[in-house]
Amino acid sequence: MDNRRYRGDPDPRRYREEPRRYRDDPPPRHYRDEPVQRRYRDEPDSRRYREDSDTRRYREEAEPRRRREEPPHRPPSRPSQKRRKKRSALSSSMLYILMVCGISVILAVVGWTLANDVLALNKEEGTAVINVQDENDFGSVVKQLKEQGIINYKWAFRLFSTVTNGQEKIAVGTYELNTDMDYRAILNNLGSSSSSRMSTAVTIPEGYSVKQIFQMLEDKGISSVAKLEDMAANHDYAFSFLQDIPLGDPNRLEGYLFPDTYEFYMGEDPRFILNKMLVNFDAKVTDEMRQKIADSGRTIRDVLIVASMIERETDGTDRTKIASVIYNRLNHPNSGTQGYVQVDATLQYVLDQQAEAGTEARKVTRDDYKTLSSPYNTYLNKGLPPGPIANPGMASIMAAMNPDNSNYYYYSLGDDGVHHFFNSLSEHENFMASQSGN
Repeated sequence: MDNRRYRGDPDPRRYREEPRRYRDDPPPRHYRDEPVQRRYRDEPDSRRYREDSDTRRYREEAEPRRRREEPPHRPPSRPSQKRRKKRSALSSSMLYILMVCGISVILAVVGWTLANDVLALNKEEGTAVINVQDENDFGSVVKQLKEQGIINYKWAFRLFSTVTNGQEKIAVGTYELNTDMDYRAILNNLGSSSSSRMSTAVTIPEGYSVKQIFQMLEDKGISSVAKLEDMAANHDYAFSFLQDIPLGDPNRLEGYLFPDTYEFYMGEDPRFILNKMLVNFDAKVTDEMRQKIADSGRTIRDVLIVASMIERETDGTDRTKIASVIYNRLNHPNSGTQGYVQVDATLQYVLDQQAEAGTEARKVTRDDYKTLSSPYNTYLNKGLPPGPIANPGMASIMAAMNPDNSNYYYYSLGDDGVHHFFNSLSEHENFMASQSGN
């Protein structure tokens, strides 16, 4: 190592120049075993200064010493801002939790309410009568269910019916439902085979006309007069005794609706109602009876016309006598009666047909014998009327088939409430003169 003298330096030994060293060179040996003294915290193993008790040694570097650039000064975050951010995040979390809980509670309440209605839970006990007049009018059915408290939510019931095709099960009728029935049970109990379908027993009296029968069925809630008349006039029932009767008039079934006690469903289809009575008539008039009628030279319709007049005229004890009077007049047109049946009940039938619904027809007068214009007026028209005037019972039908063998041409109702029969007109007039009502 060379010692260099500096110009003007009084003591050339003052400085000792060491070999030039670069930044990447390893430190001198005498530095390696000594503890590293760093001037700067982030400075790597650089040894810029070293002091001992005698001298201070300086080390020159090849490049001028550069101060390490420090990152730009950033003011420390304020504690209040950090707390505010933490508090805002906590509030948002709490608000979200409350919102989720609120929505969950609302959905749970709605779901439980709907479940109570669909499954018929927690409902007050009650019953209701539902009348299905048209199986295609589902809206009317739903309205009745809601108004009578069987369901609470019409839209939910409609949706359930659509999903399960329950609307197709509904049939015309009257049904008794209760609040214990869930949606599925309600739909099942609105069907034609439902045990909840209400029925009633109706007794059709002997001698009732079609008009009277239809009004009775409407009053009982079984069907309406309009529906029954439309079905009677226009439906072609497959019975041999109706084949020659043209369609278009509801009275075409007059005489064939057999009087009896029937069990009908409330609101039943009118086609089934009429068919049930016609089937009963077809069963009551046996093959033996039909053969006997044919052997007598008459038709079933002729027998029913005579039987209907007997039914409306009899007091219950004189059917065969009345039948003999009618047949004597028909079979002896050259007699004093000249083929006129002259039965007041035929005129009363016309007056009943002319009376408005719900009003009572007036009684037949003597003036009607000559003034009442109708083919049913047996005082103006010879022979039998165009059709039956009532629906006779079996006793009257049998009387029309088996009349008494008599010479009676006249009969009249006396003050004693029974009919009196006569062979001649003079006998009849004398009796009439003796009665207080004449």
